[in-house]
Amino acid sequence: MDPRFISRTVAANNQRIHLVEAGQGPLVLFVHGFPELWYSWRHQLSALADAGYRAVAVDQRGYGRSSKPPHIHDYRITELVADLVGVVEALGETTATVVGHDWGAPVAWTAAWTRPEVFTSVVGLGPWGGRGLMCLPTSPFGERRQSEVSRWIAGDDLIFYHEYFAVPGVMEAEFERDVRGWIEGALYSMSALSPVPPQLAELDFAALSDEQLAEVIRATPMCLRPGAEMRDAMLTPPPGALDAVFSAADIDYFVEAFERSGITGPLNYYRCLELDWELLAGYEGRPLEVPALFIGGDRDIGTMWGQTAIREFGAHAPKARPSVVLDNCGHWIQQEHPEKVNSLLLEFLAGL
Repeated sequence: MDPRFISRTVAANNQRIHLVEAGQGPLVLFVHGFPELWYSWRHQLSALADAGYRAVAVDQRGYGRSSKPPHIHDYRITELVADLVGVVEALGETTATVVGHDWGAPVAWTAAWTRPEVFTSVVGLGPWGGRGLMCLPTSPFGERRQSEVSRWIAGDDLIFYHEYFAVPGVMEAEFERDVRGWIEGALYSMSALSPVPPQLAELDFAALSDEQLAEVIRATPMCLRPGAEMRDAMLTPPPGALDAVFSAADIDYFVEAFERSGITGPLNYYRCLELDWELLAGYEGRPLEVPALFIGGDRDIGTMWGQTAIREFGAHAPKARPSVVLDNCGHWIQQEHPEKVNSLLLEFLAGL
């Protein structure tokens, strides 16, 4: 690990937030997704420190060494944003660029959308979904309740993974039975290291209708048959299959952290989606006012189902830079293609 990395905890929004930082200069705050940690940004911390930035990656609440409040509503989007505001203040700064991936992307987007005086620019490795957070087909910016969209995507015979995650104890039991196996399966199945699923080969996602996008989602591990587990649809990586992106030490870091912390806090983010939709109602129709950049992967499920949000991004974010979708890139964007992501981030930051 980079010897410049400084690990510490700060008091933010009445929580203990663990973070790792490197470098000096303008603050760039990195926000991880599910099921990840600050560690997902290790490549970016080093590159931005080299380029003259103060790069800081947090463990979001519920993760790693940060606080794990007990109630589902403790994980609502307004509290997640308030945590980031508190981190900026605890670091002695007044403004920051915020960068998020997976669940960290809607947190970063919402931070810049609702607190633009603090988060003066934003990069999302996941499209902006406005009030809806998730950019789902038929509701790219939260036009419909998330629960309604989830049921429509799954159809009559399946369960969308948001619904599966929402049932207390169910996903916890699946995950706890084999933490290493679950994490390795997710890293492999959702990356471009795995074979291209036949149902995705040669598809032009930008040309698909919402119904066709839903059909694609139904054929992925994002939709489950009643009684099945998410792990049932994941691929098991052959020996050495992850090595090009994730070293044994990388996987050990994630596994050991989640064996200690569990996964209930992270799952509570999904369990607040209906509440989040209500809480953000007052911002509906408000543009994203700060400079912004979306980076996706051509094999990332979020990029696939977020086609409308990506296409219409500029109409809602007048200062948005042209979106970038990386080739041969799955869901773990900044870890699968760290050099490309670093270059895009530095170009964006230099243009502010």
